[in-house]
Amino acid sequence: MERRLTAIFALDMVGYGRLMELDEAYTLARHESIGAELFDPAISKHHGRLVKNTGDGFLAEFPSAVDAVECAAEIQQGVSEHEADVATERRLAYRIGIAIGDIVAKDGDIYGGGVIIASRLESLAGPGQILISDHAYGQVHNKVELGFEDLGPHSVKNLQKPLRVYRVLWDPAAASGPIARAWRRHQTAAQVVLLAAVAIVTAWLIMPNRNPIATVPSIAVLPFVNMSSDPEQEYFSDGITEELLNLLGQIPELQVAARTSSFSFKGQNLEIPEIANRLNVAHVLEGSVRRDGDEVRITAQLIRGEDGFHVWSDSWDRALDDIFQVQDDIAADVVAQLRVTLLGDAPSLEPTDPEAYALYLQARQLGHQRTAEAFERSVQLYRDALAIDPEYATAWAGLAGTYAFQTGAYLLPFHEGYRLAHEAANRALAIDPDNAEAHAYLGYIAMHHESDLVAAARHYEQALDLAPTNPDIMALAARLASNLGLVEESVRLMEYVVARDPVNPGNHTWLGSEYRRAGRIEESIASFETALSLSPGQAGAHYAIGVAQLMMGEPEAALDEVRLESTEWYRLTGLVLANHALGRADESDSALQELIENHERGWSYQIAYALAYRGETDRAFEWLDRAVEYNDPGLAEISRQSLFSNLYDDPKWLPFLESIGKSPAQLAAIEFEVRLPD
Repeated sequence: MERRLTAIFALDMVGYGRLMELDEAYTLARHESIGAELFDPAISKHHGRLVKNTGDGFLAEFPSAVDAVECAAEIQQGVSEHEADVATERRLAYRIGIAIGDIVAKDGDIYGGGVIIASRLESLAGPGQILISDHAYGQVHNKVELGFEDLGPHSVKNLQKPLRVYRVLWDPAAASGPIARAWRRHQTAAQVVLLAAVAIVTAWLIMPNRNPIATVPSIAVLPFVNMSSDPEQEYFSDGITEELLNLLGQIPELQVAARTSSFSFKGQNLEIPEIANRLNVAHVLEGSVRRDGDEVRITAQLIRGEDGFHVWSDSWDRALDDIFQVQDDIAADVVAQLRVTLLGDAPSLEPTDPEAYALYLQARQLGHQRTAEAFERSVQLYRDALAIDPEYATAWAGLAGTYAFQTGAYLLPFHEGYRLAHEAANRALAIDPDNAEAHAYLGYIAMHHESDLVAAARHYEQALDLAPTNPDIMALAARLASNLGLVEESVRLMEYVVARDPVNPGNHTWLGSEYRRAGRIEESIASFETALSLSPGQAGAHYAIGVAQLMMGEPEAALDEVRLESTEWYRLTGLVLANHALGRADESDSALQELIENHERGWSYQIAYALAYRGETDRAFEWLDRAVEYNDPGLAEISRQSLFSNLYDDPKWLPFLESIGKSPAQLAAIEFEVRLPD
């Protein structure tokens, strides 16, 4: 047994369970490839020793903190490049924690407080991030060409005192990416405001009590743990969680963290106060589900977010055919404990056949994966559920949403996909006229496919009347508000959505778009960078930053940015714009030609505004006509797209807008009341 002071390095894969469920063989092969190409050489290069593999990560030690941090930076940048061309849902990402500590070495393994701290730091890190302890920071901050962000003290499990945490920022001279850009801009006083904006957003995500939601009755429902012997029953525990989210979300007086943010903590070993701080909620509900044949046991605990105090707990043993009553009981008890029962009873779940319900839960779980295969299987499961219970309105609404998302992802022909979605949503409303999701999907179809903003406004208003705090519906309504020219209203809606769903990168991306349209360019870039910090491969985020930089008169920075975009059609569009702004006609033409060859039908609207930006008026109108022919959903936002500004004075512009129902007068005549919950 040997005792020594060393730098401890803990690495873990983000979303390991989800990736293994998606494609076990692919995930393992990809992980092993990264290990052989990046992990092992980097550890050896920086004089480290691999202590042990953990399946989805590893523990290593280094002779110095400098070696450990430089190794970590090399790995994270290498992984980002390695996975750049991989589809978002399959992309691997890792989190790293580094600490300095006195350890005991025995039989090749190491033990001690430093190991615990490194592991806790790793669990706090976001995808692609490196977090280090204050002791490690003291040894490296003036010895490596990296930046560091002070994240303040954090309460860490098994430690009596809060631990001061620092985040590593890439070398501003050699690296690129959102953090590096923020660090470079910090070097010029003229753009200190932007760095401050980034810091504010980051602090808002990780610090307690920075959002007014935490001061009102609010709750996050964490994914219930599957305690069944069969791991494939996880769809059931996830489904129970989602139904509770839906039930509690129907209570206007109760703020409920959105599904995306709540499920982001699945499988993470974080303390409840830390989760509550990140989600800005006062209470957290967690529990477990154990299913054995036709019997089910559900346990639930309501926990105070501030200090982890257990306010209430209960358990239910029921037959599966009584599962709806169990969920109703849990929701009612939670509401009672939060003292909002005086404002109304908790809503009840729509009853159906237990087998149909199980199929519905599986379908919904698959739909969240957003892959072609998952969508197809989800549709079949919804159909199977409806074959058992043709009057199951919720399943019809779920089927409508799946068809709509399939179509929006270009996996179904527009006319066919939206027709199927429309039929399913109407069937849901014929059974249950108060189904908020069905109204929302009809609004989505009306806006993106039928070019009927009047119908979209009517459906979104009905959906919000029925589910006034549903963040997903509010985000869709924000898009309509923006397309109608209600920019400030859209901003307010998206700010509320982001507060409710703070770790959803898509929401930050859309908020950034609305900030940009409102002329709040620095805030827009900060939002896009937040999206990238949450999801390094977030589609369109690098492109959106590039467009914002073009608006700021920074074409060189814009070109560097769009080159980082992993989604091809966004990257090519950005290259067309940035190269044109730099006077590089050949490069702009080349990117445009590739864009047209590869994405003519699905990207015709974007090709039109790229041509407009280049001043090619006639060609821009030709492609707008094609967009109309192809029924391109991008036309819904034409009134808010500033890249068409070169067409504004053209005599053909206003008649074209009138022909598609998007002229300023036509939009102003559409009534749409934008409301936020009290």
